[in-house]
Amino acid sequence: MTQQHPVTPPPELIYEWAEDRELLRDPLPLPEYIANCAAQWGADIELEACCEWVDSFQNKFIHAHDLRLVRRSKPSSLKAEALQELKTACITYDLRLVNLDTIRRALEQLPDNE
Repeated sequence: MTQQHPVTPPPELIYEWAEDRELLRDPLPLPEYIANCAAQWGADIELEACCEWVDSFQNKFIHAHDLRLVRRSKPSSLKAEALQELKTACITYDLRLVNLDTIRRALEQLPDNE
């Protein structure tokens, strides 16, 4: 019998991903979809192992929470980016330092209330 790698998803999870793909009507071919899910799952397992290791040292410089934030940060929304640009404009009083295109794109997404 071959030994399974410790970061191999269980068969039940693979079947669940296959069902999810059908429910979501994801356009990716099934092998690619499952490969993407398995890669994300494996990365999450590895991150949690690293977080446990970091927490085991009881240091004051980095904590597992910080590691998770850095490694699984979510991209900011267009709204958040536009607000940050406006904040920069208000602080600096210099529109040359502001990305007006970001603000324009955010405003274009707002519905017209006529």
